[in-house]
Parts: sequence; structure tokens; C-alpha cells
Amino acid sequence: MSAELDGPDASTMPGAGLSEILAPGLSVVFCGLNPALSAVRDGHNFSNPSNRFWRVLHLAGFTPRLLRADEERELLQYGCGLTSAVSRPTKSASELKRQDYLSAAPVLENKIRKFSPANLAFLGKAAYAAISLRADVEWGRQPEKFAGAAVWLLPNPSGLNRAFTLTTLTEHYLELRLTL
Repeated sequence: MSAELDGPDASTMPGAGLSEILAPGLSVVFCGLNPALSAVRDGHNFSNPSNRFWRVLHLAGFTPRLLRADEERELLQYGCGLTSAVSRPTKSASELKRQDYLSAAPVLENKIRKFSPANLAFLGKAAYAAISLRADVEWGRQPEKFAGAAVWLLPNPSGLNRAFTLTTLTEHYLELRLTL
């Protein structure tokens, strides 16, 4: 699926200084926990060199080549988008509390309803566990939808998340891509 890079439905994250990469009818919107301070400073999502997001997307086949953070808008050409569960930037997502996710949930829900992606992939369990009020969630596709989109839980590609190797991360992301 292709979308206009600078179309009228492109959205900007209020107050955070980072663009959201959204357009109507995308195959998948990847939902980070919140913007990193370094990403806000750099002006691009997943800009920290230790973050494996761009590499994993490429290795899992979402993009035909490895994109750089400053090429983030090219994701729309491949039917993919980006947003965050919480718009407030932090040094580490561990600074966020359950209430941050719950307070941000209505905004995220309205956004997903507006843009109607087929899939919403939360990057990490924290946001979805809080929003769904479920303490025990597993990786992969979830049984319920969120604002009309199928929900996936994928491991967070942050360089701080060393519980997952690059190979394991790629396997999880590939599971989603193979359903598109």
C-alpha cells in the first residue's frame, strides 16, 4: 500500500517535536511506548544508534532496504506508520507509570479510529498491558482489537532491551509481516 508522504492526513505529535508517521488505511502502525529525549533532540523517531527498530524492520521484510531515522516518512510507501502510546518524551520508558498509559489511551484510540490501520503493533508490553487492564499478556497477536485494528505485541527494539537478540526480535516482527 502506498500513501502520500506529505498528504493532508499526515500528523504531527503535539508538543513533543516529533512527527507521527500516519496516513489512512496503513497495513500496520508501530506504536512505541513514548518518544526518547534523544529522538526529540534529533527530530526523528528511533534515532538513537543503539535502537534496532530500523534494522529489524528491514530484516523482517517491512522495508526493502535499511532506512535511516531521517528517512522515517518513507515507511508510508511500505504501508507502515509510527506513533507513540504516550506523547511525553522521557530519557527512559521506565519513567512512565501505568496512569500515563491510561491517560493517553483515549488519544491513541481516537488516532487509530481516524487512520484505520489494519494492525496496531505495540512495541513492548507495558502500554498494552495498562490500556487493556491485563497484567499477563503474551507476545504476538492479541485476541481483541483496539479501535478496530488487530493488536500485536512485539518486543521493544530499544538498545536498552537486551533480553532479545537481533535474531529473536526479527522473528517476532516477521510473524506480523507474514500476516500482511
